[in-house]
Amino acid sequence: MTNLQPAAPATASTATGAPASTTADATTSYTELELLRGPAGTPGTELSLLDGGATLRRSILPGGVRVITEQVPGLRSASIGMWFGVGSRDEVPGQEGSTHFLEHLLFKGTAKRDARAIAEAFDLIGGESNAATSKEHTSYYARVQGHDAMTALDVVTDMVTSSLLSPQEVETERGVIISELASAADDPADVAQEAFAKAAFGEDAPLGRPIGGTPEVIAAVARDAVWEHYKRTYASDTLVVAAAGAVNHDEVCERVMADLAEAGWDTSASAAPRPRRFETTAVEPLDVHDVTVRRETEQAHVYLTCQGIAVRDERRWAMSVLTTILGGGMSSRLFQEVRERRGLAYSTYAFDVSYAGAGAFGMYAGCAPRDVEEVCAVMEGEFERLATHGVTEHELARARGQLTGSMVLGGEDSLARMGRLGRGEVVTGRLRSMDESVRLLRSVTAAEVQEVATWLAGQARARVLVGPGS
Repeated sequence: MTNLQPAAPATASTATGAPASTTADATTSYTELELLRGPAGTPGTELSLLDGGATLRRSILPGGVRVITEQVPGLRSASIGMWFGVGSRDEVPGQEGSTHFLEHLLFKGTAKRDARAIAEAFDLIGGESNAATSKEHTSYYARVQGHDAMTALDVVTDMVTSSLLSPQEVETERGVIISELASAADDPADVAQEAFAKAAFGEDAPLGRPIGGTPEVIAAVARDAVWEHYKRTYASDTLVVAAAGAVNHDEVCERVMADLAEAGWDTSASAAPRPRRFETTAVEPLDVHDVTVRRETEQAHVYLTCQGIAVRDERRWAMSVLTTILGGGMSSRLFQEVRERRGLAYSTYAFDVSYAGAGAFGMYAGCAPRDVEEVCAVMEGEFERLATHGVTEHELARARGQLTGSMVLGGEDSLARMGRLGRGEVVTGRLRSMDESVRLLRSVTAAEVQEVATWLAGQARARVLVGPGS
């Protein structure tokens, strides 16, 4: 493979190692791309490259809209997604949950289509549509047959650009979301996940807030506040259109520009995409703290957490191998010791979450309340043993195989491919070919895994417990 690395132009991201613009013939393979920002036509913002048999193309259009597609020969499905780099982390006090609220409302009608017409548009072509809100981004997507891709794109674009947020629909959906939050509050596992975020990132910190907000805030937030959030964060220069499968890049670009012009969105030639979050967010240490939520449940939910790594940290690959060896499957250390040998828990695993400027590492187990202390001691012991003595070559090979297999198999689906494109463009500003990602995972060494484990072991640790009192 060829990795093109001329200097980045002054009008684009200052990241080094950026590829030059390539021809539309898609004769160049790639390993890793820094996805430059800049006005339409800026050198390096038009790409046409190969990833195996698939053709990846990327354009920055007037208005600062980014379009990235992957045409995959042989696939009959197409997945279309519209991504915005806004999540619960971006909400102002008193409006927590408004991003998730808005996600619901964009399905409820535009000037051209009411909620039923939006639903029927996908039912008529046998497609599926959905949306997802995270702490740092929101996406609206559809998966359809390839020949219906432009229909899906038209409907999703209409939703995100021209929703009415009618007062009646706001009130109806307000009740739906409050019911959704009540359901989550009745589920101890959901409560534990929210408590984990508070313990790791801080109860009042943007990353520690629940994505859905609280019933009190949702009941009180005004329609005009959600509307203002919509108009402030959804714009041409924040929009990323990702598509994969049986798609044509030029058709996607043409349809997007036509739909945005019809909606009255900015399509000025000089506009450039807004900076990505990681470009403006410094990495800061976390102040983790214990969180206990008393619930009269049959099972206790326990997390142990400490500071992890941020989203652009190059230790990402070693961290993935570490969490897999420690608690990433039935052959992992936690599963074997906590469940198989001691019978203390049905579910136990290790994981990490990463964001711009912050990350958290964690271990989890669901156990009988009487076993909480023993389970915590076992999890701590397994982790410390790994940090002190490292991992075996057999464990390393197994984890690398598990991760690469999962990655490759997941890439067989157009929706997964679209998600990879969207996250690369919005979250990391970097896209790696499948072959390069596999190579990086396979190149992780035992020493690198132990180095990350030793670093984690030196971080302050906190406990999250959801269960009955003693």
